[in-house]
Amino acid sequence: MFLVSWAETAQSKPLSRPPSFRRSLLLPRLSGGYHQSVDDMYVNVSSIPPPPENQTQDNDDRLPAAAAMSRIYYIKADQVNELQAQANVDNSETRRTKMEAFCAFIWKTIASGEDSAGDNHCRLGVVVDGRNRLIDDGDEIESYFGNVLSIPFGEKKIAELIGKPLKWAAREVHAFLQAAVTREHFLGLIDWVEERRPEKGVSRIYAAAEEEAAVVVSSGQRFPVREMDYGWGNPAFGSYHFPWGGKSGYVMPMPSPNGNGDWIVYIHLMKAQLDLIESNAARVFNPITRDYLLSLTN
Repeated sequence: MFLVSWAETAQSKPLSRPPSFRRSLLLPRLSGGYHQSVDDMYVNVSSIPPPPENQTQDNDDRLPAAAAMSRIYYIKADQVNELQAQANVDNSETRRTKMEAFCAFIWKTIASGEDSAGDNHCRLGVVVDGRNRLIDDGDEIESYFGNVLSIPFGEKKIAELIGKPLKWAAREVHAFLQAAVTREHFLGLIDWVEERRPEKGVSRIYAAAEEEAAVVVSSGQRFPVREMDYGWGNPAFGSYHFPWGGKSGYVMPMPSPNGNGDWIVYIHLMKAQLDLIESNAARVFNPITRDYLLSLTN
């Protein structure tokens, strides 16, 4: 919203969606209260031990396996569709979305390392936008300037993630998402935050044990890349950069600006996990190249 407004201002156009700064849109309820699932997702920051000191590079100038790195890939539209088809094999329930299938694939790939102990666990979190869930409070919530997000997550044994098919992992993703896709969840989350003020809270996925792998997937599928014309034409490429210092990984898929169905995927993971992406999932994740970028302008 901010970037689109900036682009419109740069071209002296009226704002298509003026931002709202009304914090009262997210006031807690007088009665308060929240479901146990909110406590299962969030924890007070003070209860988390401080992170270990940053690791340094090895003497041979190569990054250690525990170092975090950022890379950008693209996924062809037919591969996105294929992942969704695999996630819906023999599925008589609610059809799994492309995002659920993608998240399941990331979850299985991160857990696929040969050195991973089968009894260890791997966590996957998915960012859920609360604006659509709070729409009953008025259209103004759609223009609210600030985050209205929740991060439900699942935790499974690595042995299960390796041994079971994509459709099983997609079903697990769909299941844990259900706790956070309702209006009541976000109203309860507001009450949870209010009850703990001034203490800060954080999603429990960021409090995973040191030996546990964890990754958060956000969705940039609604990110309006094609609307960001600052006066020199529509962008041919858009991505994300989130080089934060946490141990949990971060993945952001976004639509290709040319609307051909391809996904541009920003990934921030441990080096060992990125190696898994490029070795075990190379058929899906293609490194961004000059030729691919040039193809987007044709």
